[in-house]
Amino acid sequence: MPTALVTGATSGLGLEFATLLGRDRNDVVLVARTRERLEVVARGLSEEFGVLAIVIECDLSKPGAVRDLLRELEERRIAVDVLVNNAGFGVYGTFASTPVEDELRMIEVNVAAVTALAKGVLPGMLDRGWGRILNVASTAAFQPGPLMAVYYATKAYVLSFTEALAEELSGSGVTVTALCPGPTETGFAAASNMESSRLFRTFRPMSSAKVAAYGYRALQKGKRVAVPGVRNRLMTQSLRVSPRNLVTKVVRQMNG
Repeated sequence: MPTALVTGATSGLGLEFATLLGRDRNDVVLVARTRERLEVVARGLSEEFGVLAIVIECDLSKPGAVRDLLRELEERRIAVDVLVNNAGFGVYGTFASTPVEDELRMIEVNVAAVTALAKGVLPGMLDRGWGRILNVASTAAFQPGPLMAVYYATKAYVLSFTEALAEELSGSGVTVTALCPGPTETGFAAASNMESSRLFRTFRPMSSAKVAAYGYRALQKGKRVAVPGVRNRLMTQSLRVSPRNLVTKVVRQMNG
């Protein structure tokens, strides 16, 4: 039975991915900051699907956390066949006013942890000749984001990293997918203090279940970039041909 590791597994997209993987008879390694909530999710997956659900409490915003996580996997002889790099968060506000400590923690989760986890599990996947990696990016990856400058930049990194790595691994049996959702009902807006922004007031967020189902199908097919929702796909295509300074001004208005 294959084993999947999901970060940010206690709510939102992470919980949906863990459920989809368990339903398909994958054992799951659930990673998040809160052990109590992790254990509730693990118990539910085990009881419903009969899979092994392993809990690892880990705060990915702390430097060295991924190293400790990978060491625990090695000590427990857990080989990861499917990696879902889902954990992430945003910081909202002008760059001059936001706490640098929050942005550095965000970079640690959104960039460093994604990179280090992929680096850690990839050799085993290549040795076995099969593996799947899904990195949760965002439609934010396709343009600069005034009022969330660092968050948008982290998602641009995730998209660029994923596409490059997918090409490196072409023909290896290991695929890498970037999931790029738009506004989604995950609690992200509330956590980032963005609920009153035009972005979330103008566009009805997709449900996390629909976004995860779309991303899961893309993961299974080995698709490199997956953008759920017709509106989101049209938007990302238009961004590629629009003047950059105009795009930046529009994004600022939407984030305001």
